[in-house]
Amino acid sequence: MLKVGLVGLGFMGRTHLTNYKRLEAEGFPIQVTAICDTDEQKFQGIFTPGNIASAGSDLDLSGYKQYHNFDQMLENEQFDIVDISMPTHLHAEMTVKAMDRGIHVLCEKPMALHTDEGQHMIEAALRSGKKLMIAQVLRFWPEYEYLKETVDSGRYGSVLSAHFFRGGHPPKWTFNDWMVRKETSGGGLFDLHIHDIDMINWLFGKPQSVSTFARDVLPGSSFDIISTNYSYPDRKIVSSQCDRALTGDFGFEMSFRVNFEKGNLIYEKRVLRDNPMDGKSFVPELSADSGYYREIKYFAEAIMQNRPIERATPYDTLATLTIAEAEARSALSGGVLVDIA
Repeated sequence: MLKVGLVGLGFMGRTHLTNYKRLEAEGFPIQVTAICDTDEQKFQGIFTPGNIASAGSDLDLSGYKQYHNFDQMLENEQFDIVDISMPTHLHAEMTVKAMDRGIHVLCEKPMALHTDEGQHMIEAALRSGKKLMIAQVLRFWPEYEYLKETVDSGRYGSVLSAHFFRGGHPPKWTFNDWMVRKETSGGGLFDLHIHDIDMINWLFGKPQSVSTFARDVLPGSSFDIISTNYSYPDRKIVSSQCDRALTGDFGFEMSFRVNFEKGNLIYEKRVLRDNPMDGKSFVPELSADSGYYREIKYFAEAIMQNRPIERATPYDTLATLTIAEAEARSALSGGVLVDIA
């Protein structure tokens, strides 16, 4: 039985907990045994909704040991896995502490706020010999996985162009507005746009350079609206946009449009359409399981079967962070082209 310590009961922590409970109910040998959060109200069942409907607000927390101090939880409990769903500025410190105690770590995205912090996390994993995975969930999202398989298989030939979008309401549902504030989340670029940066990195590898325009909208934040172009040697046209200042009834949306030599894939309003050049458009049959469920199960199985993490290696997610830092430099310089090392 894999024992899990869950750190953070915000929207994402509750999403993870819901999926751990599902795995346990299905007979998978995994169990959350303790939960840590500094906000007493969360243990009383008082939550603020997030931007997508995944996390339950009616969770029974009475069966878990409850902590308000991370160090104390590590001192008192024995875990196989620590799941870190805390504000980004805490990722590196908490990951290193857990790994130095010989515990596998699943850490929410982004890896950290700076690449040097990400490197410290990797060094801790190497010291401990334990597995570290950053929960870049799109790598486990069925529609994006289908896109990856299409790119890698070459069934439609080479990619000509690709565009990704992600946007929604201002993230006002987090404890002390941590997701809004630049110093705790890195702003919209590191908190929301990082998903599509990572997808572009996963699909095509690191670009040669980036050009990013961005503007701040929310008080105390940064990079709330973003538009980036990515340069690749084969001259495919790759771009992404992010807007976390969409008010009114917009809700949340993520989409992509990828054009190949012999067809295209369009994902919008949660429907993926496969459009071959020769033949009729169709909606492929995909797994009904969420990316959150699939990434947690993947990580747990890698531990149980002693397999390496291949879907989202720490080195690859560190490369994603490198791209994000280049985008930030470009945006702060008015969109100049910034080379990526």
